Amino acid sequence: MQLTGLGGRVAVVTGAASGIGQAVVRRLIREGVRVAVVDIYEAGLRQLCRELGEGVAEPYVADLADPH
Repeated sequence: MQLTGLGGRVAVVTGAASGIGQAVVRRLIREGVRVAVVDIYEAGLRQLCRELGEGVAEPYVADLADPH
């Protein structure tokens, strides 16, 4: 699938530490999107950000299932 016109935009991806969420993050970054990555799994987020390189994605540890 071709994505166009996304360069310079900002996206928030939840469930970003693995699976589909991680694949979405990698694709958005290739398209020039700035990405905030969110997941409850802190170690997975740290690993993803190391793989992507410093400053490429901004990690946020959060449990979005918890309303508090």
